[in-house]
Order: sequence, then structure tokens, then C-alpha cells
Amino acid sequence: MSEQRNNKSMTMDERLNAIRAGVLGANDGILTVVGVLFSVAAATTNHFAIFIAGLADLLACALSMASGEYASVSSQSDSEKVVVAREKKLLHDDFEGQRRSVADFYVERGVSQNTALAIADELLVKKPLETVLSVKYDLTLGHYMNPWSAAWSSLFSAAIGGVFPLAALILVTGRYQFVATIVATVVAVALTGFLSAKISNGLVKRAVIRNIIIGLVTVAIHFGIGKLF
Repeated sequence: MSEQRNNKSMTMDERLNAIRAGVLGANDGILTVVGVLFSVAAATTNHFAIFIAGLADLLACALSMASGEYASVSSQSDSEKVVVAREKKLLHDDFEGQRRSVADFYVERGVSQNTALAIADELLVKKPLETVLSVKYDLTLGHYMNPWSAAWSSLFSAAIGGVFPLAALILVTGRYQFVATIVATVVAVALTGFLSAKISNGLVKRAVIRNIIIGLVTVAIHFGIGKLF
């Protein structure tokens, strides 16, 4: 029952995992779509052909990111469930060893041996499996990484991210068409850099600049390959 109740609310790690998948999906959607747009545009001036290539890549990228996230997070979730089963068995077969592990956890944080043993005894009486998982693996019982939330987050974010350069190419015509596409790409990758830095408490300015440089290099490489072939 306690595991079912825990599943009703997401932990911070679960939320961050879905957000991480979304940010990565958006970034990949932007860069893969703009890469295809410029490589095809370098080889042909057919506006419809460029649009179809970009749209096809947008859909393929979104589905690919979603399936990749699902497979990756499923593996992580399976590993967590294996850990839970193993620790549950250890509590039954080697309770004293589990007790020492919990006590050592508190000793390493400056608690005296006697106090640490007292804490371990009290916690293991009330919530044995929850305590062991928290102390040894920083896991919360009943909360496993959700592959579906990561997959959906990645799918929609990749699709939305790729729409930026594709929409700019469609809506702006004439001599400024590709300039607008580059500007849309820069804005989009700057936004994903900003969000990723904020989520991870990283360096915002560095993340934004890094993403912009990567975006521009992606455009240059794909345009160059299109011209070459």
C-alpha cells in the first residue's frame, strides 16, 4: 500500500528526468532539422523539396528521440527494481549486515557509533526497506524512473524544437529566407541552453553561448556537405 501511495506523487529526480529528456529532445529536434534544411537547400532550390525533407526529418527525429529515451530509462528503471529485490532479500538473509550499513551511513556524517546504531535500529523497525534503499542508493521505494514520461517529453519537445527553423523557412520567403532560419535556430538553441542551465543550476551564459556555437557550426557543416555533393 505504501508503494502505491508513493506512486501518486513524483519525486524531484523523476521530474528532472522528464525535463532533461524534454530539453535534450528540443535541442536535437532543432539541430537535426536545420541541418537537413541547409544540406538539402545547398543541393536544390526547390522549396517544396526542402520543406518535405525538413518535415520528414522532424518526424523521424521526434520518434527516434522518444524511442531512445524509452529504451534508456526502461533499463534504468529495471536496474532500480533489481536493486529493490536484492535489498529486500538481504534484509531477510543478512539483517545485521544491513543494520551495519545504515549505522555506517550516519557515522560517516559525524554521528557517534552508539547513536548511529540507535538510529539504524529505530529506522529499520519502522521502514526497513525504505531506509536501506535511501541510505545505500538514494532511492525512494515505489518511485522508479518512468520511461513513458521521458519518451513523451522527448517526443513533443523534439517536434516543437524542430518547428522553429522549419516554420521560419516556410513563413519567410525571398532573399531573407535562410537568414530567418538561422536566426530562428539561434533563438531556439539559446532557449534550450538557458533552460538546461537553469534546471541543472549550471552556468547560464556559458550554456547559451555553447548552444549557439553548436547550432551555427551545425548549419555550416550541413550546408558545406550539401554544396560538396
